[in-house]
Amino acid sequence: MKLILSYIRRHIGMFATALFFLSLETLADLMQPTFMSYIVDNGVKGRDVGKILMYGAVMLGIAALGALGAVMRNIYASRTSQQISREMRGDIYRKVQTLSFENIDRLQPSSLITRITNDVTQIQNFINGSMRIMMKAPVTCLGAILLIILQTPKQIPMMIFILFLSFLLITANMALGYPRFGRLQQKLDRLNEVSREFLSSIRVVKAFCAQEQEGEKFRAAAEEFAGAGICAMRVSAVFSPLINLTVNAGIVVLLWLSGHQDSGQIGRLMASVNYMTQVLFSLGMVSNILNTAVRAVASAGRVEEILKEEPAQKKAADPIALPGNGSVSFRDVSFSYAGTPEPALEHVTFTAEPGETIGIIGPTGSGKSTLVNLVPRFYDVTEGRLLVDGIDVTRLDPEMLRAGIAVVPQKALLFSGTIAENLRWGKADATQEELRQAAGTACADTFIQSFPDGYETFLGQGGVNLSGGQKQRLSLARALLKNPHILILDDCTSALDATTEAAVLGMLREQCAQMTVLLISQRISTVMRTDRILCLQDGRVMGFGTHKELLENCPVYQSIYASQIGGGQHE
Repeated sequence: MKLILSYIRRHIGMFATALFFLSLETLADLMQPTFMSYIVDNGVKGRDVGKILMYGAVMLGIAALGALGAVMRNIYASRTSQQISREMRGDIYRKVQTLSFENIDRLQPSSLITRITNDVTQIQNFINGSMRIMMKAPVTCLGAILLIILQTPKQIPMMIFILFLSFLLITANMALGYPRFGRLQQKLDRLNEVSREFLSSIRVVKAFCAQEQEGEKFRAAAEEFAGAGICAMRVSAVFSPLINLTVNAGIVVLLWLSGHQDSGQIGRLMASVNYMTQVLFSLGMVSNILNTAVRAVASAGRVEEILKEEPAQKKAADPIALPGNGSVSFRDVSFSYAGTPEPALEHVTFTAEPGETIGIIGPTGSGKSTLVNLVPRFYDVTEGRLLVDGIDVTRLDPEMLRAGIAVVPQKALLFSGTIAENLRWGKADATQEELRQAAGTACADTFIQSFPDGYETFLGQGGVNLSGGQKQRLSLARALLKNPHILILDDCTSALDATTEAAVLGMLREQCAQMTVLLISQRISTVMRTDRILCLQDGRVMGFGTHKELLENCPVYQSIYASQIGGGQHE
């Protein structure tokens, strides 16, 4: 709740304005029964048409004033809750941007999506409902009680009993509902995770005719979510009718008592009953909004967890400027992913000199991608030291470090927009000539020009209207526009045929001679063209040297070579 209040304080002006109009509406609601009693007791009973018209006109004016207050209160309540939800989503988004991969892996992307969408919506609904109903209910309740005391003080003991009973039921409703709604949001995380995984891999699902298998996984997640929802709503299903029953029974009892104790002035009796109804139905409104409050408090806890999350990577107190010569040195580096007992890398030692191209090869799961992910500090080493330009990366500002590094992943990630817009992620102010030069180096300019709109061709989400090889070449061109000191290529030519791959690598060697390149590949024919080769297996270095040196002294490299090139005499 502290989180919600902190956001409300940012908009205290609008919140106070909404409360002003709410007070106007509530005052109008409280005044009308009194004037109705005047009409009955002073006008109808005495057959005085003048008083009926006078009090009727006053009641009409009060009703109009109340309607104006209600309209303005709704406008300000909606505007305030919308602005708070927008700011909260922005704060979560900016916070997630500061988190390391380790944080995101632990929190899970599907859960982050739920928190930034559904959880914030729950908080927004609570704030909106509070300003419309919950703030009105106690004011109405207290005002009506005061007027009952003035008009029918004999009903106070019964009123206190009904209020106390209603309070007990509302408290029990909150105590039992809060943990259940927390579990409901967790089940929604799981449902979103399954949905996201299915939609992102729908082509693979259809290719393997696995619709039934994935459908069963979705049904299981949906059933868990529905079960948690039923469990949470069961509390409301039990307590809401009990609270309503208490309210309505109280009205009947108070009406019966009033009829026996005060039968002289019918108008005053009608007003008292009306005020009793307002008191008791205010409690009913509070009960309903508290169901929203329970969900909002659970959601606020999940949002607060993100906002209080400390990045696993710590920035250096006095970051050192990066010289920018491009050397990379691993010194007895070991790394383990959080929550996994086995290390992904063990005692890795090698150095890539400025302008050198290092090929990295090894069986699947040998730690190739993990190794290059340490260079831009996507993760921090568990043991040992990683130096860039002779400086330990923990002493460098991550953004400054990454500004001099470009990464081209195996799975090309493109965004909705034009080809030019995607390429300019590498350099926001790149000219058309610079775009064409980078695309030419990546052997992408020809196919881009073949499109009717050229560089202004619109790409769907993820580049769905391009082939795998085309996406990889655009991803490479984007990285080259950045003009980095260190270029990391994580098997980014896997979708290219041998001829195109050779052309791309030839252009890279010609145009990027000053860059330090870390090139991951599964193909011997690719890495054998590099200056030196790092051979990994099970996270350990099996060999490091030229192609010829590894053929002579590295059994793992020899085995890979034999399986791809042939088992005859080594070249």
